[in-house]
Amino acid sequence: MPFRRYPEQRLLAARKLHPRFTPVVFAFYMSTIMAFLMTLIITAVNAGMSDDYFSQVWNAYRVAMPSAFLCILVVRPLVARLVQFTIRSH
Repeated sequence: MPFRRYPEQRLLAARKLHPRFTPVVFAFYMSTIMAFLMTLIITAVNAGMSDDYFSQVWNAYRVAMPSAFLCILVVRPLVARLVQFTIRSH
């Protein structure tokens, strides 16, 4: 029994999602991180580093993150196919 000595591991494992949700979780994390980084950069380029920079970033991020999430969900199968065509298999 792997959980006998560490009961907190059982709780952690019970809180994890089923593997079938992997594409959605991947899209969520990827969109969260990429939208935030891109929002930081694009806001700085377009508006500069003013006193209300982070307010502008937050306003842009509220639009960018859900948009990025939906785009990644839609584009992911195409990207996976392109990777298959690009990478040599064994």
